[in-house]
Amino acid sequence: MNVKFPHVFQPLQAGRLTLKNRMEFTPMVSCHASSRTGEVTDSLIEFMGGQARNGCAVVTIGATTVDEDTGADFYGELSICHDSDIAGLTLLADEVHRYGAKISVECLHAGRGVAPYLLKEGCNAVGPSSIPTPTGVRYVEELKQPQIDEIIQKFADCAERLVKAEFDIMMIHGAHGNLLGAFLSPLTNHRTDWYGGSLENRMRFPMQVLQAIRARVGDKIALEYRISADEIAPGGMRLDDCLAFLQQAEPYIDIAHISQGLIVDVNWMPQTIPPYYMPHCHNVKYAEAAKQVLHIPVATVGSIATIEEAEQILAEGKADIIGMARPHMADGALERKAWMGKPETIRPCLRCLEGCGNIFYGKHITCSVNPVIGREGRYKEILHAPIAKKVLVVGGGPAGMMAVQTLRQRGHEVILCEKSDRLGGLMADAGAVPYKQDMRRYLEWDIQTTMDCGAEIRLNTEVTPAMIAEIQPDALVVAVGSELKRPPITGINGKNVITVTEADSGAKPIGRRVIVCGGGLSGMECALALAQEGKQVTVVDQIPAEDMCSKQFFIARTQLMQLCEQNGVRKLGNVKVEEITEHGVELIDRSWNRQSLEADTVVIAFGVQSRDALADELLLQVPEAYKVGDVNHDVASRAYTIHNANHSAFNICVEI
Repeated sequence: MNVKFPHVFQPLQAGRLTLKNRMEFTPMVSCHASSRTGEVTDSLIEFMGGQARNGCAVVTIGATTVDEDTGADFYGELSICHDSDIAGLTLLADEVHRYGAKISVECLHAGRGVAPYLLKEGCNAVGPSSIPTPTGVRYVEELKQPQIDEIIQKFADCAERLVKAEFDIMMIHGAHGNLLGAFLSPLTNHRTDWYGGSLENRMRFPMQVLQAIRARVGDKIALEYRISADEIAPGGMRLDDCLAFLQQAEPYIDIAHISQGLIVDVNWMPQTIPPYYMPHCHNVKYAEAAKQVLHIPVATVGSIATIEEAEQILAEGKADIIGMARPHMADGALERKAWMGKPETIRPCLRCLEGCGNIFYGKHITCSVNPVIGREGRYKEILHAPIAKKVLVVGGGPAGMMAVQTLRQRGHEVILCEKSDRLGGLMADAGAVPYKQDMRRYLEWDIQTTMDCGAEIRLNTEVTPAMIAEIQPDALVVAVGSELKRPPITGINGKNVITVTEADSGAKPIGRRVIVCGGGLSGMECALALAQEGKQVTVVDQIPAEDMCSKQFFIARTQLMQLCEQNGVRKLGNVKVEEITEHGVELIDRSWNRQSLEADTVVIAFGVQSRDALADELLLQVPEAYKVGDVNHDVASRAYTIHNANHSAFNICVEI
């Protein structure tokens, strides 16, 4: 028995399966299958194998349609619709099995959530009723009985293929507004036949799917049913209906998998794909309720971010299986580190969605904190460099720390010089607001890992050309980062003016009425934190109010804007800050109209700019020299983010 995590590493019986522990890599579309045919690729095998090596008991492939004509929702989605797919599926199963894990696949029909560009020619999106989605398909065809019968048989056909390919589990995706969930939900099922109206009727179609699968393959494959305990949307399904359905389905399924929300409507996506604004473990209460009425294992999922949280949930009897996707990708050895009693070495997930959100744009998955994710075939091992070098890294922000860690993995002698008295750069202040606990955990891990990696760390050390000449490095990595923009606005140095980092960190007092100048991510997040403290906050920017924070990943942005509205943050767009006075700000709009806004405190959040001049000066001192992070313009032209800092540093340093 593992002393620190006895419940996590306890085996579990689910139907005929014995799971080696209680951890499941939950469905995550990686877009590694062939984008044209959905065939298994080497990249997909490596990605799923990487998760199996992690140590979890179950590895689940994300959203996989049973109907390629009307039911797909992602490019690069795996195909299980043809007998010719079985050979490739078998390779996937073999790769996962060799690490002692069980392989599962999330099988669905997207219904009204189908990606419009994946509909086959001549086909419409389909659903229980003709109700379109707010931002997706414009027309949804109400299914007739022959179509329903055909989809039921397609589920059974796919189950048979999975059995032949030696898959262990078939996850039936009945959550998040997909077709099965749409039939069950009063929000989207307005039928008047035997599939609509009462709960008994609304559950008929998903029950027929389960019955057809069992009739076809018996107990040769375990069934895990994924369901939204609460769709959150007004008029949607609630917990009582969810539990009633699961009790009816229990004879046919081996695991109940509890989630929430709707992925077919961006307004409720944050409950399904939670950004860092959501609390941790937000679905556990639903799993606990399910355990009270079911006699089969119950899985919980949703921002369970640490192995300690997993252990506590299991120890308290609130669930039997812990589902994690992003934390497993953030650290490819999560279970192994926990088993060895070293949970503090597990790299935390930011819940930022910057990398894993790639799949919504048809790109393969990445991870902001783990540059290996999505490229497991190329970087399965970080090999030692053929020639060990002395490398000087300038700057101890996220890019500098990733550079140091990667260089040490490759066997180089590394010296890191940081001008200030701490590592972390701007990340320390950016993570100070209350809802960024994930960033604070990551920063703590990043600093400690850097300090412990064997590099020489010099704080309070400003690098000059003379110092570089004295050290005589073989290679130089410049990661001097960026600094806050401070445009030449009259009054910007006034006593009532503070920077966004000073506001976030609480370094200076802030009055009740606050104007935040800048509607980018840092400005909007600062505004939210201040509003949650009870401040009266207005955000002003030259761009339209509806475009504020537009570079943020859309699901995270949706929730940020919802929270700002709920907390009374006022947004004023299409205005320029002409002057800051002791009473507030003077603005001018696009029609040259002037207005004054009163405030006790003015927060400047005009973004950041890279330290180009310093970087270029240092770069000339060593023949082999590189820029990473914010001063790497190939990356910085896109965004000043932790994702880009880490990836640019890794991509260069893994080759030195």
